[in-house]
Amino acid sequence: MRKRKLCVMLALTLAAGSALTACGGSDSGTGGSSGGAGSSAGSDSSGGSAGSGGASYTVSTVRWADWGEEYHKGFPDTSAKDLGIDITWNTILNSDWGDKKAVLLAGGDLPDAFMGSICFTESDIMTNEGTFIALDDYIDENMPNLKKIMESDPTMKALATSSDGHIYGLPAKKPCRPTVANQMFINKTWLDNLNLQMPTTYEEFVDVLRAFKDEDANGNGDPDDEIPYGRGYADAVMFFCLPFGTKIGADNTYSMAMQDGKPVFLPTTENYKEGIKWMSDCYKAGLIDSEIFTMDDSMRDAKLMSETPIVGCAPGWTADATFGSNGDQYEALPALKGPDGESYISSDPEHWNYSRYEFVVTSSCKDPAKLLQWADSFYTDDASIQNFYGGFGIGTEKDESAGTYTVLEPQNGDSADTYAWINSLRDFGPKYVAEGFNDKVTYAAENGDASKLALDKDLAQYAKPAYPNVSYTPEQLNTLATLYADISSYVATSQASWVTSGGVDKEWDSYLKQLDQMGYQDFFQIMQDAYNTYQSNL
Repeated sequence: MRKRKLCVMLALTLAAGSALTACGGSDSGTGGSSGGAGSSAGSDSSGGSAGSGGASYTVSTVRWADWGEEYHKGFPDTSAKDLGIDITWNTILNSDWGDKKAVLLAGGDLPDAFMGSICFTESDIMTNEGTFIALDDYIDENMPNLKKIMESDPTMKALATSSDGHIYGLPAKKPCRPTVANQMFINKTWLDNLNLQMPTTYEEFVDVLRAFKDEDANGNGDPDDEIPYGRGYADAVMFFCLPFGTKIGADNTYSMAMQDGKPVFLPTTENYKEGIKWMSDCYKAGLIDSEIFTMDDSMRDAKLMSETPIVGCAPGWTADATFGSNGDQYEALPALKGPDGESYISSDPEHWNYSRYEFVVTSSCKDPAKLLQWADSFYTDDASIQNFYGGFGIGTEKDESAGTYTVLEPQNGDSADTYAWINSLRDFGPKYVAEGFNDKVTYAAENGDASKLALDKDLAQYAKPAYPNVSYTPEQLNTLATLYADISSYVATSQASWVTSGGVDKEWDSYLKQLDQMGYQDFFQIMQDAYNTYQSNL
């Protein structure tokens, strides 16, 4: 087994950023099954062990909030007991993790393993040589489930393989996840109030927004309090410009996309420029919230969830997650046909539904083989559904004769999303379901996942390839940390100026030249090289 020499680069780790966000990302609010509740204060808590009296391991994991220890008492502990090992769980709250992680990576007392991609970033893994062991040989010798999956699903192997050709963390593919991530929602009640049809093209969309502005769409007697398009929980600019092909991916993809089979940086593309021009015209016409670039999150939420709805359209994960108690007035906007005749959605399944580094083993582990046999037991249909919603009889049940599953209603009044987080590892930890698995799952209630998957049936047909979930070398990560901070800041400043004041055509060439002076060519070469490496691992 190959070992890497210890070379802790703590400064780079912190500079590259250890912020841990939910599925919706830095601007995703509470939306999405990956969002969970906000993190709360607390300290480490030691969960119960499997109690088998065999080999003992300590596994640490990070949780968004203090939801207790039930999450591991179903399948994870039962499987450990069946294998004759003891697992002692060290549960760390996300609010405490930043400081604790810095200490651990600087040479603290490491557990045997960490569970969940929430624990470490790509930079953490690749710049702390010797802290995490390579798993290649163990997968080949001790993990038959994962080995078989990697042979049948090239994406899983490509995801797991780091830039140096080795595997340091186990990958996952989550069950019951949509193809469409965030999407646009429009107030159907307003459409009905004004006798308007649901728009299907970008021109019809503008006509609807104009009607929302000019008339008393919410019916409260004030024709001037409506905000036709507002800031939601996803990128307000890229989603507004989506009919022009601004297919924004998941967080931490550096605004990269695929066009004509090639990687592109969206803010340098012609379709982005045309979309910005269109958005600027709409902004000048008063169809977009005048504070869209200046409001803070509390102002955004106040507008989205006003007692009387005042926002006509905004992007987010689901209607209820975006508009709160007003959610029943909103419906998903169709994939609007753009000027090129194409319809676009935001879709990045490889980032939203697949993940890497879901289980990493540290250099402190004395016997990784048995521990990884346990992790391998997570790669079955039964394990995956239980580790996403809760154990059989708690969050799920299985019809053995039919081979189907039912996601149960919460038993204590919690939302379905919170109930799943309390009773399972949810988005984190190893898991895998093959194509067609979702067809075996039904829901006892119309919870968030059920409604999201229902919407997905209509919009998934418009999904187009996204920039893949690539891996970077330590040198690439170091350069990206320096370059992208300046590039993204300049892009954001230019974007806000062009939308609110115009001038994108006049300033476009100088904008591209300025990006070059900021190191854009070096940045893009890294993204191209990482893409090429990923393709070679398929």
